[in-house]
Amino acid sequence: MTTLFFYGTLRFQPLLECVLGRPLDLIPASLPGHRVVWAKGESFPMMIPAGGEVAEGCLARDLSAEDVARLDFYEGAFAYDLVDIHPEGPDGPEPAQVYLPGNSPWHPGAPWALNDWAGTWGPLTLIAAAEVMRAYGRETAQEVARRFPIIRARAQARVAAETRHRPTAISSPRTRADVEVTRLERPYEKFFAVEELEARFRRFDGSWAETGPRAVFRVADAVTVLPYDPKRDLVMLVEQLRIGPFAHGDPQPWLLEPVAGIVDAGETHESTAYREALEEAHVDLSTLYKVAGYYPSPGGISQHLVSYIGLASLADNRRLLGGLDHEGEDIRNLLVPFDQLYAMLETGELANAPLILSVQWLALNRDRLRAGL
Repeated sequence: MTTLFFYGTLRFQPLLECVLGRPLDLIPASLPGHRVVWAKGESFPMMIPAGGEVAEGCLARDLSAEDVARLDFYEGAFAYDLVDIHPEGPDGPEPAQVYLPGNSPWHPGAPWALNDWAGTWGPLTLIAAAEVMRAYGRETAQEVARRFPIIRARAQARVAAETRHRPTAISSPRTRADVEVTRLERPYEKFFAVEELEARFRRFDGSWAETGPRAVFRVADAVTVLPYDPKRDLVMLVEQLRIGPFAHGDPQPWLLEPVAGIVDAGETHESTAYREALEEAHVDLSTLYKVAGYYPSPGGISQHLVSYIGLASLADNRRLLGGLDHEGEDIRNLLVPFDQLYAMLETGELANAPLILSVQWLALNRDRLRAGL
């Protein structure tokens, strides 16, 4: 049996139970000569040597080989390894092990507190950890680590959805409480995920009905932003290969689009818009105007989009290609006069829904943007 010392997020009992797949009692403990701080710019802590200080934590005793294997899998996704230590338990120092990062790129930040972390990151981490542990026994920790950012982005999307509330001037008062899932399976979880489910729901007449088998394509939330120069009356479009139209059989799978990107864990929609504009189009936006927040295809895709118009100075001597090489992106950007863009909307050359929506919003608000209002 093994004893481990936890100083960070695994002290959060719901997270530990998710990783182990069972409840476990923890024993208060500490490690003299150390302190726990945030990894600078990250959402987790690190422990560093610090003379005269004490790192508070807890002991997990009598862990089985299966328990340690599950913990190794979860921590392995973060490149943490087990190190021998002697923390102070209730009866004095005792041998134990602790997960510490190897050759990590992280730098110490501000002092870390479990309650502060749990309030900010706890719900997201629990959802992400559940997806990570569903891969236990099917994938390696390194394979999971490679897609951990999208796992966390999906988790953030779920947390955001649970706090989102729309006005209900004429909408039904029905809520999630009026739906009961009777079967849920997850046959595929990679960069995207598929859920197969059946549910019963309350009909408008008050009776209950069955949905029958349904499949949902789960994608992280995303933003789109259409850069617009009100002085020159120019819009920047991006163009790239889209596998969806290609798989659909479209003979022209390169689409004109607004800048778009997934909302990473810890990002706001606005910060994503500014970041993606730089990555895809090398454009510094000055101001964002929200077009709408919406579900692009609610019948089978679990994703919420927020579209923006972003004001920018669009110069002719711009870089013509953008995107990130490590993400396999090859993106062309084009400057288009607004009148030409609107004519393209009418001829059907624009086949991307967020772009069509954004162009229509811009047509309604273009005069006031050009007037500086």
